Amino acid sequence: MCYGQRHVGDGDTDHYCWQRPEDMTTSRQAYKIDESRPGSDLAGETAAAMAAASIVFKTTNSHYSHLLLHHAQQLFEFGDKYRGKYDSSVEVVKSYYASVSGYKDELLWAALWLYKATDRDVYLKYIINNAHCFGGIGWAITEFSWDVKYAGVQILASKLLMEGKHKEHNHILGQYKSKAEYYLCACLNRSDNNNVDRTPGGLLYVRQWNNMQYVSTAAFLLTVYSDYLQNANQELHCPLGIVSAQELIDLAKSQVDYILGSNPMSMSYLVGFGSRHPKRVHHRGASVVSYRENKGFIGCTQGYDNWYGRKDPNPNDLVGALVGGPDCQDNFRDERGNYMQTEACTYNTAPFVGVLAKFYMLSSSQNKSQFPSLISSY
Repeated sequence: MCYGQRHVGDGDTDHYCWQRPEDMTTSRQAYKIDESRPGSDLAGETAAAMAAASIVFKTTNSHYSHLLLHHAQQLFEFGDKYRGKYDSSVEVVKSYYASVSGYKDELLWAALWLYKATDRDVYLKYIINNAHCFGGIGWAITEFSWDVKYAGVQILASKLLMEGKHKEHNHILGQYKSKAEYYLCACLNRSDNNNVDRTPGGLLYVRQWNNMQYVSTAAFLLTVYSDYLQNANQELHCPLGIVSAQELIDLAKSQVDYILGSNPMSMSYLVGFGSRHPKRVHHRGASVVSYRENKGFIGCTQGYDNWYGRKDPNPNDLVGALVGGPDCQDNFRDERGNYMQTEACTYNTAPFVGVLAKFYMLSSSQNKSQFPSLISSY
């Protein structure tokens, strides 16, 4: 059994209210998946996260690492045995977080991270045996998001090929790598068709609603794959030319620069960073006066009447939030009701933190000679 942390409460009643967390009286029901109501995508995603975290804590907290890995294996086995999309079992999510890609990408995603965490052949065989029927070597994707994991799966599988440890599986791993290269070449504008669009200012542009999640994830995967290329002393072969590891880093850096203010609006889309950043983020806690300053109860409609429609900046800055970002022409309206551009999501910020960590490493003294173009102020 697994509780669906991706969705607690009911989206319809949630959107009826504009309140601080301290004042909320709407239902906070948690929805679970189990044998009779499966959710393989939810179980797989959680298993992947736990397996990855177990690697991080392995040397500093072995007990916690073991606990994470144990539960990751349990969740994966559960999700694989009782297959189904979580939005078929937890129907309230369909209008808000529908599982468009299904669950097969998450099961592959989980198996890959479990293989990295355990080095057990059972997980490698799962990745190989299900490569075709689960779409791992079939889907050529130009986005990576909270829902669609194929590009991440394909890039992780590429590393297995580049390490040269699994030659008996080179044929399948090579097909994974081919699809990974399709994604990367599309981001680099080096594909002969279906390149990812860019705004006039150079931002990768996938769709108008919360486009920044696709930018931060692309930048993250570009930096990851640049490491793979560098470590294997290889280059990326795209239909429109050969690409070096440095060029992947350069594109990722251009996206980071844009996000942090080097753009036609001179706007940092990371709240709290720079002299100009969004002040009217679409976020209830940020937009309503804090409980410390006003302990009076603020009701559902009162929040809309008195706070949502205000033109004033939010009374609280949501520091570290990465908002949805500009439109296809680099325009951005800093308005609370413009949720397509001003809503902040954790799946925007999370990969962006990884990218910044990479650039911090590259800007350290021991790397400056190797990556001279990356000496920056990050």
